[in-house]
Amino acid sequence: MSKLGLDQSLISKARNSAKNVALDVQAFIDEHTTVAVERTVCRLLGIDGVNSVEVPLPNVVVDHMVEHKLLPMGAAFMIGNAMLELSLTPNEIAHGIDKGEIDLSKLKIHSSKEIEDAIAPVAKTMVDRIQVNVDKRNEYLAEFGDTKGPYIYLIVATGNIYEDITQAVAAAKQGADIIAVIRTTGQSLLDYVPYGATTEGFGGTYATQENFKLMRKALDEVGEKEHRYIRLCNYCSGLCMPEIAAMGAMERLDVMLNDALYGILFRDINMQRTLVDQYFSRIINGFAGVIINTGEDNYLTTADAIEEAHTVLASQFLNEQFALEAGLPPEQQGLGHAFEISPDAENGFLFELAQAQMAREIFPKAPLKYMPPTKFMTGNIFRGHVQDALFNMVTILTHQKIHLLGMMTEAIHTPFMSDRALAIENAQYIFRTMKDLGEEIEFKENGIIRNRANEVLTKAANLLSDIETQGLFATLEKGTFADIKRPFNGGKGLDGVVVKDSVYFNPFIPLMKKEVKDE
Repeated sequence: MSKLGLDQSLISKARNSAKNVALDVQAFIDEHTTVAVERTVCRLLGIDGVNSVEVPLPNVVVDHMVEHKLLPMGAAFMIGNAMLELSLTPNEIAHGIDKGEIDLSKLKIHSSKEIEDAIAPVAKTMVDRIQVNVDKRNEYLAEFGDTKGPYIYLIVATGNIYEDITQAVAAAKQGADIIAVIRTTGQSLLDYVPYGATTEGFGGTYATQENFKLMRKALDEVGEKEHRYIRLCNYCSGLCMPEIAAMGAMERLDVMLNDALYGILFRDINMQRTLVDQYFSRIINGFAGVIINTGEDNYLTTADAIEEAHTVLASQFLNEQFALEAGLPPEQQGLGHAFEISPDAENGFLFELAQAQMAREIFPKAPLKYMPPTKFMTGNIFRGHVQDALFNMVTILTHQKIHLLGMMTEAIHTPFMSDRALAIENAQYIFRTMKDLGEEIEFKENGIIRNRANEVLTKAANLLSDIETQGLFATLEKGTFADIKRPFNGGKGLDGVVVKDSVYFNPFIPLMKKEVKDE
């Protein structure tokens, strides 16, 4: 039963349009690969470490393939061929390429079947390793149980992984369910993944595999003491989207920022590159049991939250379909939205409530990610604390799941631990005192809340119908989302996109991709 009286045929129409858009783009994805996808294949085949000048070995291998025009054949094909010809492991081959001792372009080419057979056990070893992580997470959840209501999501962002750990442990003890290690400014534009533990970052900490490992160990230790499973979140977005997804899968991350359109709109990464990369990243996340967080909330930082609410819903529909195409089930789709209407707007709270309830009804299985007020936070911490309280109310009333905790000092500085303690206390009080209020409330027929939700749904369905007609690429060029226009052949990373050769194969797609049904 829809409390909003939503038109189910309109929801089906919107979902069908989004599916057709995703299928159209998927045809493009299936024909292409990227340097990031092939570096990810290298990592999953066990290629790890850096050379004498700190270049990651996956980059060494893929740069060599690009130089010799081998990228269309794929890393699995070229590494598998070298394994047969040289009787070496993938990591030994990478070191040989780095030293100039191996030239993949000069090796005798074996048959596709021989190469695929050589790669299969190596790929299976990594898939089994990731499955062990999935099983370990499930063991913890079986032992400790899981949070029934919203997950309280808190950030650490010191730039130093060791200081992040100190803050994360404190946050877990204060009541956090998810710790998000904010990534250093600009890392999304690096076309390589830094290596090792890092202690310097601006506005956040570098996403590296060693940093993931260190934080995972610390959260497991505090979780065992607290008898709760503390989830770890990071970012697999930007030019290394699938690589970071693979690293997260190897180190048992639980949540990843992973949006099909965010990098295009907000980092000016080429749309072809991003859409190919997001597919493999989501296959990995799906297999690893990782909940993805999408970035629709960011639209409202550049566009008006009342006028452009339908673009948020349209993007949620699209992200859902791209995720399903990659085998990532609804239960792992943390579709995003935000409490970002101006406090000066009359009945703004009713509009916020309508948007959140609408998202919950349209995506009933999704662990929706709900962002706090940021755009209209000021130095007035008292008003900010009230805005966060209203945001907390909407979360509990509409059963949002991933609750990014608002901070009263949002507009002033990186929150102190004392600010965070007050924010947690605020949320826990509201979640407790209003626990079942949402079940007690009905919305008046033809009232403000129902009318608003149906208006947004109608506009989103119409927009998706237009995108279905025009295609997603043309829509992004027009600036439909977040008022930002991006060219098909512009942006960063386009030179890393190639058409696949007929011998191309990626062994991890059939091993990892799940079969899922849409809503």
